[in-house]
Amino acid sequence: MKGHSERVPGKNIRPLAGRPLFHWMMEALRGSKYVGEILVNTDSDQIGLDAERTFGARYIRRPEHLLGDRVSMTPLIEYDFTQCDATVMLQTHSTNPLITSATVDRVIERYFEAGDHDSVFTVNTFHSRFYWADGRPLNHDLSVMLPTQDLPPVYEENSCLYVFSRESFAAAGRRIGHRPVLVPTDPLEAVDIDEEWQFTMAESLMQRRIAGAQGRRGA
Repeated sequence: MKGHSERVPGKNIRPLAGRPLFHWMMEALRGSKYVGEILVNTDSDQIGLDAERTFGARYIRRPEHLLGDRVSMTPLIEYDFTQCDATVMLQTHSTNPLITSATVDRVIERYFEAGDHDSVFTVNTFHSRFYWADGRPLNHDLSVMLPTQDLPPVYEENSCLYVFSRESFAAAGRRIGHRPVLVPTDPLEAVDIDEEWQFTMAESLMQRRIAGAQGRRGA
């Protein structure tokens, strides 16, 4: 997590439905049956110390050479592995506040299921007609107008959850290994905040979720 944001100023600590944005993902991780330790990699003392105090997380201060807006996720994960003894890592972002502990657990369980995969990551599923920039169809035949629900699905990496091992990360040089498994998620749960309108949408969905939970408790 960064202390600032170019497109949504201060989004990680900005209140969303009454709490700092990053608190929602921290709650999902803390509620997981499987997450052993939460590491918070950040350039912000405010975020890091709050994460330690409120959630019992371990604050990893981002080193000087990894500061800035143009640093990719790969060197950050590489650094995080030097700061812990974990053999398997789940990596996520604070900008997916609607992800639940149940989804975190489901993705982790999928990683540990038998198979020859080396990593898993979450995706959005689309049954729509997609095209390349030159007008060529990507996933359909223009001469065969299938109903969209019958089209082969196209998957979008939604940046919510990644699970990989220290070994697979070293072998592939990235969080998505050579033999990944794609795990679809609920599109409402997978809202990612990169723009102001997405913050507004995520807050509205969260308020609706909170109201629904309060209604069920009062029933």
